[in-house]
Amino acid sequence: MTEFYLNPELEVLAGNSVRWNTTALRRQSFRNLHRINRYAIALRSDLVLGLEKNIDHRIGQLPEVQALTGGEAFCGMAVARGQELLFEKYARDFGPNQPHTIMSISKTTLNLIVGRLVADGVLDLERKVRDYLPAIGSGYADATLQQVMDMDVVNDYSEDYADPDSTCYAHETAQGWRLQGDDLNVSQRDFLAGITGDDLANHSREPQYKSANSDVLGWTVEEVGGRPLRDWLLEIAEAAGFEQALYCGTDRGGMPVLSGGICLTLRDLARYGLLFARRGAGVANRRVGDAEFIEHSRQRASLEYPPPRQGMYYSNQFYTNRRWVGHGGWGGQFMLVNLETGVVCVIFSVLQNKSAYDADYSAQLVNTLGIVSESL
Repeated sequence: MTEFYLNPELEVLAGNSVRWNTTALRRQSFRNLHRINRYAIALRSDLVLGLEKNIDHRIGQLPEVQALTGGEAFCGMAVARGQELLFEKYARDFGPNQPHTIMSISKTTLNLIVGRLVADGVLDLERKVRDYLPAIGSGYADATLQQVMDMDVVNDYSEDYADPDSTCYAHETAQGWRLQGDDLNVSQRDFLAGITGDDLANHSREPQYKSANSDVLGWTVEEVGGRPLRDWLLEIAEAAGFEQALYCGTDRGGMPVLSGGICLTLRDLARYGLLFARRGAGVANRRVGDAEFIEHSRQRASLEYPPPRQGMYYSNQFYTNRRWVGHGGWGGQFMLVNLETGVVCVIFSVLQNKSAYDADYSAQLVNTLGIVSESL
């Protein structure tokens, strides 16, 4: 009998794919990532934001919504405003109590956390990363925190899920998502400090999307914010009034992976979006983030995406079109919060192609949720 072997779900296969994220297993894995992670925390609110079903049948009749919810990638979609649940639909193999990874929608927590620290005068976004993180490597040392917030940094970290040699896969070892490399227990800090770069200036004026940016921000918050990231997440969960637990993957030392580690139910993701619609005002007069920072984030957007996502910008860990703010998640998730109408639209889906990414599908998500948020 073999004495021991690598955990099979985290084993890396041919083509540098990890078993849980192969096309055959991805749909099931995305709703079980909270238990697949090597390390994780679970946080639950004492108070729950009530949501009353008041279905607006016009939403389900929109052809764009029918096309999206009838696709093979679809898992669940919900629309909320105030405390009303205006639309809710699930695939046959999904349901309201099922957690699901929100992947990079997790990044929006940093808008709340950093926004609060900026408002309190603890962080200055015009200062360089090395001013707060002396141990950081050349990939971020001379970038300003504002550049990091805006995905406006050029360095040697690459995030191309179609490329098996992309740096983002090495990042997954530090996140506890795969077992690969000489050090299976590398920390987030050690990995991030090892990212290199030369001229960090972004001359393209298009967003340079790097999930490492968000974890550099998380590290900065832990260094200067006066409390661990776990406490910030607990505050967010209790302000949003989640019904089920917020699960978040961590590194080996317990640092939450805010670049993409959170898992929520669909309704709780809607509750999270409503927190932004209320500009950080939570249940029972709890408050997170900063209302002016949220508003500033959507209005100051300057880095625009190329087609097919023209008209969409990146600003302070948000996607925005200057009316709504939100974020997508690798594989097919999106949260859109229309700050003009107060409508929140959220969707879970799982792309089954090898890279779990499709620019046209992402554009379809944004277009459909945007139409819904304006139609009400």
